[in-house]
Order: sequence, then C-alpha cells, then structure tokens
Amino acid sequence: MSRKMLTDFSKTFGELRQQGLYKSERILTSPQGPEITTKAGETVLNFCANNYLGLSNSRDIIQAAQDSMDAWGYGLSSVRFICGTQALHKELEAEVSAFLGTEDAILYAACFDANAGLFEPLLGEADALISDELNHASIIDGVRLCKAKRFRYSHSDMADLERCLKESADARYRVIATDGVFSMDGDIAKLSNITTLAARYDALVMVDDSHATGYIGNTGRGTPEYHGVTGRIDIITTTFGKALGGASGGVTAGRKEIIEMLRQRSRPYLFSNTLPPAVAGATFKALAMLKTSGTLIQSVKDNAKYFRKMMTDAGFDIKPGDTAIVPVMLYDETKAVAMADRLLKEGVYVIGFCYPVVPKGRARIRVQLSAAHKKENIDFAVSKFVKTGREMGII
Repeated sequence: MSRKMLTDFSKTFGELRQQGLYKSERILTSPQGPEITTKAGETVLNFCANNYLGLSNSRDIIQAAQDSMDAWGYGLSSVRFICGTQALHKELEAEVSAFLGTEDAILYAACFDANAGLFEPLLGEADALISDELNHASIIDGVRLCKAKRFRYSHSDMADLERCLKESADARYRVIATDGVFSMDGDIAKLSNITTLAARYDALVMVDDSHATGYIGNTGRGTPEYHGVTGRIDIITTTFGKALGGASGGVTAGRKEIIEMLRQRSRPYLFSNTLPPAVAGATFKALAMLKTSGTLIQSVKDNAKYFRKMMTDAGFDIKPGDTAIVPVMLYDETKAVAMADRLLKEGVYVIGFCYPVVPKGRARIRVQLSAAHKKENIDFAVSKFVKTGREMGII
C-alpha cells in the first residue's frame, strides 16, 4: 500500500481528533437496552439507541428469532431469485405491506440497501429526482447511483419544493424523496403538503420511514398515518433495525408495479444474500405485538414529551417535535463531544453529533427515548445534563 496514503490518513485522523470530529466506538459487554454495560465495566443508562419500543432485548422477540431458526435454519447462502426465497419471506412481505397500507413489499438486508437500490431501476436520464436537503445518507447515495436529473429543496420548504416541481416540468417521471422523520432533528416531513403538490404536478412520493415505523401514528404505522395520507404515498422504505426489534433488515413497500420492477432490477436485492430467517421471524413477532398492545407506543411518546419539558425547563436549547428524537443543541463540535464524554462518566450514555453527520456549527447531543425507559431513568439523565451543563457553562 502507498506509504503516502498511510501517512495522509494518519494526518487526517490527527486533524479530526484536534477538531473534536473523530468518531470512537464505545464497546458494550451487554445486550442493548435502557441500561447497558461498557467494556470499562460501567453500567450506564442508554439514551442514544434507536430502540424506540424497547424490543431489542425482548424475551418474546428473542424466542421468535430462535423458533424461526429452528424451523427455517440460520441463513439461505443465496440471493432471492436463485434459491433464497422461503415461504417465510413471502409471508413477511405480505404482512409488512398490509401493516403499511401498500399493495406489495420487497425485503432487503437493510434499509440502506433498500434506498441505494430504489431509484436506479425506476428512473433514467429523462426523469427527475427531487430530494429534501436533509435526507438520510442512504437516500443521497441512491440518488447518486441514478441517472435522473437531480433537484434539491430547502428542508421542509414547500415553496422551494414547488419551485423544483416547476423547473422539472419537462421530465418524463418525477419522484419527490423525503425522510418521514429526520434522524438528526427529529422533525416530521410535511406529507400532507407534499402529497398535495405531488398530485398537482403529477409526481410520485417516496418516504423513508425508518425512524417512524413502529411508534409514529396512532398504531405505529408511521408518518403517513400521522398525517392521514396512507394510500397517497407511492413508495415507503423502512427498517426492522430500529423500533421493530433493532436487529437488521429493511423493506420497500408501495405500488405493485414499482415493487415488481425492483424485483427484476434492484441490484442490492439481486446480488445480496436473503434476509436471515431469525430476523424475519422476530419482525413478525414485533408486528404482532404492535397489533395487540398500544401501550408501548404511548410509553415512548410520554417519555419523550416528559424529557423535552424537563430539559427545556432546565434551560437547554431543545428542538421542538413529536418524536422520540430529542436534539440538545450545542452548536460547538468540541463542546458536544466533551459533554457526551463527561455524561458517560456520570452514568448517561449519549453521543455528540458533529460534521459531517450534521452541518458545521449545528453540533448537538441527540437523545433518543425508549418505551423501556422508566421515569426515574429520565429524571437521572436530566439531573446529569443539568450538572454537566452548568459545569461547562452551557446553561
């Protein structure tokens, strides 16, 4: 390997550390949950996982995964169209499609793959992709892989979206792509307005609902349910790796013709191994649990509302919202990283988010609430935020 490349990389790592932007992995020695153990032997409260319904270490979910492996095996050693499709996969696709209110669905190893493999099979040079500027990196990468003309509108700015629709009037097909819940800010896309504009300008709507599926909306069916536009969204991508058990797996659901085209041409589907039976079976169980109990959904919403109020009352700059993602805005990269490190020593596991994950000057600690958090857990976390915030001159 080039010595110059190694030297340059080492220099870059040093610069990242100096700027407070270097990402270190904290090693856990316990299962995921509201309370976790680190390699250093510390038991801390976890406030930065996507474990919205608290199912990541659910005994029911684990049992469902084990039962699926007993019945269907560990893995398929193949892709879907060769010899990697089991009845289990077709049943899960039907179940997810029915849950999301779409005509069909197709499984992927992850939602990143679903987004990366979405646009290229559907759109060409004669078409247009219109994307919110704060969309997830997986949508951005999917857009880059597509030859369609690209338009970007200011975040949740409907006037700017309409500008893009007008400027792309000569396109054969147009797709508006947006996150349902934006992962860094925790705000929800304006799907009522977006679907209205899409109908007016004959465009399709694609929503990545990864941070919504399972707990947003009255029954956890995501941002289309939240806005009352179920059936008006053409394509929904989402994950099984957050609220629905927290392991892995993704799906694209939508119009049957679109899903069939993805089966024929979507490269991550055609060239990646099939979703493991354990993940499929556990996802079935998570969906069943949602149907029979609304308490998990209400619990995470109540916990998020309580945390927002306590932190706002304490003087922190908290982005408003209706989701379990609560950004504590610090605006300074080094402060965000330093505060997260100090909170870990106080028994609260959080992460400071800096560029390039968020724009420069928009550093924050992103707190994520779970249905598994107890009120005393939240009170403890707030007290440590207050203590650390005062010591650092933040509040």
